[in-house]
Amino acid sequence: MRIITSIALAFLVLAPSSAAAQEQPPAKVVVSQVSEKEVAQNQAMIGTLYYDRVSRLSSELAGLVAAVHVREGDRVDRNAVLVELNTDILDTEIKLTETRIAQIALRIENAEKNLKRLERLHAQEGVSEKDYEDSLYAYQDLVKEKQAHQDILTKLQIQKKRSRIRAPYAGVILSKDVDVGAWVSQGKEIVGIASSRDLFVKVPVGESMLRHITIGAEVPVLINAYDRQLIGTIQAIAPVADAQTKNVFLKINIADQDDIAVNMSATVHVATSPARKLAIIPRDALVRNQGRTFIYTIKEGKAAILPVNIVAFLGKEVGVDNAHIVPGMPVVIEGNERLRPDQAVEVSGEH
Repeated sequence: MRIITSIALAFLVLAPSSAAAQEQPPAKVVVSQVSEKEVAQNQAMIGTLYYDRVSRLSSELAGLVAAVHVREGDRVDRNAVLVELNTDILDTEIKLTETRIAQIALRIENAEKNLKRLERLHAQEGVSEKDYEDSLYAYQDLVKEKQAHQDILTKLQIQKKRSRIRAPYAGVILSKDVDVGAWVSQGKEIVGIASSRDLFVKVPVGESMLRHITIGAEVPVLINAYDRQLIGTIQAIAPVADAQTKNVFLKINIADQDDIAVNMSATVHVATSPARKLAIIPRDALVRNQGRTFIYTIKEGKAAILPVNIVAFLGKEVGVDNAHIVPGMPVVIEGNERLRPDQAVEVSGEH
């Protein structure tokens, strides 16, 4: 009798709570609409990130490293100074050559005055032909000597300019092989740099897939390390297939990323069939449960759950081929993670 009374009391306590749950206000959700367009079915392929344009910068001169302005991983602009060599000896040679040029200029000035005087005398037959020619040749020799020293000065100035190793393009520093105080010989590699505009994903695909691939086509790319969605462009197909697997590499250009490392992985969705009409829904609408994928739509003010079959990944959208997913259908893109089938909903926004 005591047990029956306890059960009855528990029922009386729980009944109001159950009723209160049924009377909860509708869940607020944000919706979007299903669209339709022609896209190709695609397949996820794992590729590798790499820079297609890499330079190993060397020193054209031998010298002592005076300054290093970069570290591995630094981003630099085109023409940025990366490494500087000590130019004390070069500066002295430049100054000495400039002094020699100034001295020769004074000698030329004097030789020119003497030549003009002898020209007047020669015209009046007041000086021998030999004296006149000797003066002329002396003047011309000084002019040539000055030009030779000016050429030497130009060479020294070029050497000084090249004692500063600059970035050939905007890029990222891959390696730094010298430091301040180190002696570098001519031709020694000192810095490795990659063009930030030439970041690619190299993706192996079966040769049978090439018929569905178009150069210049945009494809969804996922940087796996950061779960970051990007759009890449198919730039080229490698001209050599793997002899054993017959796979061919696609070269897919993506926007520069500050935090990637060469050889990191990326997932690329590559076309595997001709284009056909598919229902397009935002990826935010997808709900996964027990290995299956669903979406929530709204019917008569309540949440209705529908299974979806994804055949194409399109960046922030997916293409599905389910007959019950039709253009114009509302799909829940915010608040769907808390919904339950047949739960009352209130639309608070639409994207």
